[in-house]
Amino acid sequence: MPVIANLTDTNITVLLPELILVVFAMLVMLIDMFTSERQSDVRALLPWVALVGVLAAVHRCTVIWHDMPLSFQGAAALDSFALGVKLVVLIAAGLSILLSTGYMPSVSKQTGEYYALLLLCSAGMMVMGAATDLITVFLSLEIFSLALYIMCGLNREKPRGIEAAMKYFLLGAFASGFFVYGAALIYGATGSTQYNAIAASLAAGNNDSFLLYPGIALLLVGFGFKVSMVPFHMWTPDVYQGAPTPVTAFMSVGTKTAGFAAFIRLLVFALPAAQPVWGWAVAGFALITMLLGNFAALRQTSLKRMLAYSSIAHAGYILVGLASGVAAAASAAVFYLFAYAFMNIGAFAVVIMLERVGEGDALANRATGLAKRWPYLAAAMAIFMFSLSGLPPLAGFVGKFLVFKAAADGGWITLAILGMLASAVSAYYYLRVV
Repeated sequence: MPVIANLTDTNITVLLPELILVVFAMLVMLIDMFTSERQSDVRALLPWVALVGVLAAVHRCTVIWHDMPLSFQGAAALDSFALGVKLVVLIAAGLSILLSTGYMPSVSKQTGEYYALLLLCSAGMMVMGAATDLITVFLSLEIFSLALYIMCGLNREKPRGIEAAMKYFLLGAFASGFFVYGAALIYGATGSTQYNAIAASLAAGNNDSFLLYPGIALLLVGFGFKVSMVPFHMWTPDVYQGAPTPVTAFMSVGTKTAGFAAFIRLLVFALPAAQPVWGWAVAGFALITMLLGNFAALRQTSLKRMLAYSSIAHAGYILVGLASGVAAAASAAVFYLFAYAFMNIGAFAVVIMLERVGEGDALANRATGLAKRWPYLAAAMAIFMFSLSGLPPLAGFVGKFLVFKAAADGGWITLAILGMLASAVSAYYYLRVV
């Protein structure tokens, strides 16, 4: 049975990368507060200050690589899984900052607020990946969710952006309620919110199944919203289309990484004894998520909405590996998300380039003649689309291979085959872009 580092010391090293981001977020806000709009040269430094913070956090992650495993009062752990999640989130944050430098000043005057929120949001996501206590998961979930609600609505002159922010906020608050009730039921069933204690209680049979399984079901709903799992995905297309494109790019990777990290750590490390029950539920969600995401993407005329539905499908692929409950699914998911960060944010970078020339959000407008007008841009988009579709030998293929292999190794061979067939369907709408 997989175990979490059973350490009880208060080691602040576990949260140092997150604290670095918080310090730089405060620095960005201070610079923004004490500079006027006329000091444009100083305000232009804000994204680079934020980027330095991200790089400092990355450096700290590399320094502590050999100090694992570590624990912070049983509430958070630093192991290879948590460190991988932190690096994926930091990569997504760094790339999103680079995408935002020329984009955000055109849609909002609150650029300092935006970069501070981005850093705070990243810190919350990183804590969520390291959390080993349901209370810590909830706190980190709310930290990054509140930041994202504001970031989605920064373009106040765009009604669709305000609508996206309100929709995300209302549905997100609703999903948080499910999570809290689920955590309460798990606590009632096992007597603890810490993952080690929950796993020990289930292994010893000291639990109340009448509370345990409804609690797991409610937690599935809460996590399902964050990772865009069907049928809790309804917010995704509208929010992706209405939010500023750099925010959409960051959300598409960051929320999935944080959500799946907490999802995997809870199910695989804290609830392995209940896998015969939740495994079937996750498999069912994986199947309908892949099918709906891919077939809905086929019908889209907006490139951002198409990428939103494809994001839903990618959540389904990761769920395929998670259904097995094997430890290999955790490492497979981290690699998948690592590759997904580059290929999906890269695709949104091309979307931003096309938005700058005012081509609208119609898929036909973006795709027609792209190779003739901007051959290098078309070549980059082709690589990103090929990788998202899972064509070998690109990273997207390796990621899908690993999650499907984890499912097959866990006995879910039919589900893995269905995942491969669903991935083949996705090739059509990805390849029509290029």
